Amino acid sequence: MSTCWVIYNGSLTSDKFSDQAELLRDAAERAGVAAVAKKNYEVLMDLQAEPVDLPDFVVFLDKDILLATYLKQLGVPIFNDPDVIETCDNKAKQYLELARHGIPMPKTIIAPKVYPAFTIRESGYYEKVLAELGLPMVIKEGHGSFGMKVYLVETKEQFFEKTDALRGVDYVFQEFIASSRGRDIRVNIVGNEIVAAMARTSETDFRANITNGGTATPVELTSAQRQLALRAAKAVGAKFAGVDLLYGEDGGPLVCEVNAAAHIRNIYNVTGINVADAMIAYILRKLP
Repeated sequence: MSTCWVIYNGSLTSDKFSDQAELLRDAAERAGVAAVAKKNYEVLMDLQAEPVDLPDFVVFLDKDILLATYLKQLGVPIFNDPDVIETCDNKAKQYLELARHGIPMPKTIIAPKVYPAFTIRESGYYEKVLAELGLPMVIKEGHGSFGMKVYLVETKEQFFEKTDALRGVDYVFQEFIASSRGRDIRVNIVGNEIVAAMARTSETDFRANITNGGTATPVELTSAQRQLALRAAKAVGAKFAGVDLLYGEDGGPLVCEVNAAAHIRNIYNVTGINVADAMIAYILRKLP
C-alpha cells in the first residue's frame, strides 16, 4: 500500500488549515493510500540524521519552503514542487513568471527594494508609478493569502502612506480593473484539466474572496477563461492550482493570481466537487 503525508502549517490556529489537510487525507484513504496529516513542525529537519519511514509522496499544503525542499532532497515526490510553491507565494516573483509567458494580467510594476530605515520618496520614482497606473490602483504585498495584504489606494495621500509603511517589504503596484470590482472567478486545476470553478462576488469589498465576506456560485467558463486559466497554471509550473481570473474592461479575462496551495473547501461546498479526489488520482497516475 502506498503511503503519503499531507503537510500543513501547525502554527496557524484557524480550522480551515486542518480541514484542508483532512480533505486530502480522506481522499487518499478512499484511493487506498495510507495517509497521515502532519503539521510542518512534526517533521524534524535534522540534516545529520538518517531519515526513516519516509512516505511514498507528500501533498504539501504549506508555504514552509525549507521543509518541502528538505523532503525533495531526500527523494520524496512533493506536490506541488517547492519551487512552484515559492514562485506562487511571492506575488512579485509570480508576476515576473506570468509576464515572461505572456499571460494577460493587469498592468503591473514591481516595487524596488527599499530598506526600512531609508526612503526614495524624493527620487521622483513614485511619481512615475502614479503617472503610469493612475488612481485608484492596487498595491499587493508579496506574501499574503485570502485577499489579505491587498490594498485599494484611491488618493495620493493613501499612496504615500502605504509606500512608506511597506519599506523593507516585497510588493507590487497594479492597475485597478474597475470592471471586476467585487467579482472574480476561481478555477481549480489538476494536471492540465479544469476540475471545478466558481464565480465570487462581494457587495462590500473590492476583493471577492469568501473569507472577506464574498459569496460564490457555480459558473460555466467561457473558452477564453478556460484557456487562460490553464495557461497561467502551466506558466508557473503548478500541477495543482487555484487560478483567480478578473473580468477585463473589454470583456476578456485577466489573471489576478495563481495559488499553488488553494483551499478547496469553499469550492466543494459551492459546486459539490471534491478537488482532493482529482489531486490524489493525478498523483497516483504520476508515481512510478
